[in-house]
Amino acid sequence: MAQYAVLGWGSLIWDLDDLADRVEGPWRIGAGPRMPMEFTRISPKRLQSLVVVLDPDHGVPCPTHAIASRAASVTEATDDLARRERCGAERIGAVCLGTGHTRGSRPEVVEAVAGWCEAGGWRGAVWTDLRPNFTETTGHPFSVTGGIGYLRGLTGAGHAESVRYISSAPPTTDTPLRRALEREEWWRAAVGARTAGP
Repeated sequence: MAQYAVLGWGSLIWDLDDLADRVEGPWRIGAGPRMPMEFTRISPKRLQSLVVVLDPDHGVPCPTHAIASRAASVTEATDDLARRERCGAERIGAVCLGTGHTRGSRPEVVEAVAGWCEAGGWRGAVWTDLRPNFTETTGHPFSVTGGIGYLRGLTGAGHAESVRYISSAPPTTDTPLRRALEREEWWRAAVGARTAGP
């Protein structure tokens, strides 16, 4: 059986950060299980930008991506990912087929990852298990219109980070909010200005 996989779908794909020396080989783009995701988390780390998280309530199934961990145990793989994410181990989802160990806030996600590991010959997998927080942070239920309004209200570094983060997400992260943003002239102009550089 192969080693543990790290699953990703957001900034982890282009910024391994502390995880860089704890994985090996390239990202296997689109090789992970399909998961429901949407940009429904407001991230202090990303200057209050919306970031993509697993969200069965508002998201749509999108491919995830896998990279091989160097860890010898699921606990070690969990700690490695938690260090990169600057969060506690309780915010890292995990599956280990050999021991039956599982952790995750969404049972359907845990089940899907376990099935994917079994089908692909992985010993187990870990993933970032942050929850959506748009509603609790803003006081308003999430909607695509509300998400766009929130992003339009960001200024300065927060606005720049939202453009950088969302436009850098893998094309396969094809969520309702992202599709709607691509139809917004102000958003297309902001992305164009970023890619044009100084």
